[in-house]
Amino acid sequence: MAYRALTEQEAVEYVRNLPNLFATGAKLASHEIGDGNLNLVFNIRDEEGGKSVIVKQALPYARVVGESWPLTLDRARIEAEALQIQYKLVPELVPHVYHYDAELALTVMEDLSDHIIMRKGLIAKNRYPLFAKHIGRFLAHTLFYTSDIGAHPYEKKALVGSFINPELCKITEDLVFTDPYEDAPTNNFNPLIRPEVEAIWHNAPLKREIAKLKYGFLTRAEALLHGDLHTGSIFVTETSTKVIDPEFAYYGPLGFDIGAVFANLLLNYAAQHGLAKDDEERESYRAYLLETVEDVWSEFVSQFVQLWHKQAKERSAHVEGFWQDYVKNVLQDAVGYAGCKMLRRVIGLAGVADLNTIESDEVRAEAERLALAIGQALILERTQVAEATDITAIVNKTVSLVHS
Repeated sequence: MAYRALTEQEAVEYVRNLPNLFATGAKLASHEIGDGNLNLVFNIRDEEGGKSVIVKQALPYARVVGESWPLTLDRARIEAEALQIQYKLVPELVPHVYHYDAELALTVMEDLSDHIIMRKGLIAKNRYPLFAKHIGRFLAHTLFYTSDIGAHPYEKKALVGSFINPELCKITEDLVFTDPYEDAPTNNFNPLIRPEVEAIWHNAPLKREIAKLKYGFLTRAEALLHGDLHTGSIFVTETSTKVIDPEFAYYGPLGFDIGAVFANLLLNYAAQHGLAKDDEERESYRAYLLETVEDVWSEFVSQFVQLWHKQAKERSAHVEGFWQDYVKNVLQDAVGYAGCKMLRRVIGLAGVADLNTIESDEVRAEAERLALAIGQALILERTQVAEATDITAIVNKTVSLVHS
């Protein structure tokens, strides 16, 4: 079947003809639920039996902009293959892929409607007691087993070739590491914070550090990354975590995915300025978010180092003291990339609902100023970070300075 964007009814007929999904004659209904920036997403459900699946189809352009921003359909292959690799490593933490169609750039996968998008949960101030354990495991296993430490060198190099993802990497290179730090036409920020944004545009030491981080993103093919691991790409319940949407997957620095998780927890931290009803509620939830940042890192390190000692394939991994230096570098990278992710979500294209949900422009500007201050501090002070509690210290110091 030649490529075309499917209608809801065509999506229904497509899955009806796939083996072992729905019973013959099942009464199927579809709802297009895509609220992302790039794709069509259909939820197709058997109205009588209750079974449901997700059909995700890539469009040949960025949905958030339109046909003026063309995009490769190969990202659908990259996403499907990344999900399959992740499912093999941590099957409980990603949706199961039932079918992939290269011609239609379409993937049929497990429906996660019993979960909630984590960003929505954080905006509602929900708490997820198992999230840090789950996402730490996801990061440790997917990064270790696709790295030079945990993969056979032939396998690793073959995977690097399979996950060359130039168009989506270029989006990250521009929107995370370049455009927000100059007066780019793609930027989209609250006019009330223009003085703070222009100060960033003219902050030479900050831009120098961001350039170093960008160069790492460009050149260090360390492990297979999810590539866009924000809280809108994570579904949760109190007892379950599922990571979705790895269409930005490529080989890059380990700290990038970890930093993305940090950044989105800290963006919500800043947004609590306008989301919380009172000071007590705000401080309680902020403490939970900082604790979660620390726990994510602790869980990642615990599992990653255990895998290192038991299953490292690279002989140099067993050199005394190397793993400590390696892990410290990953943490410092993660802190720097978290800062970049925070700045870009405030200044650049595609902000976050955590901040945008705040109705008052003035209150939102105050939260955004805090996010910008935290992001800059993380970038500039990352080389001083030796453990996760140092992140909490940077955040608390920045809050004190902003409010002094």
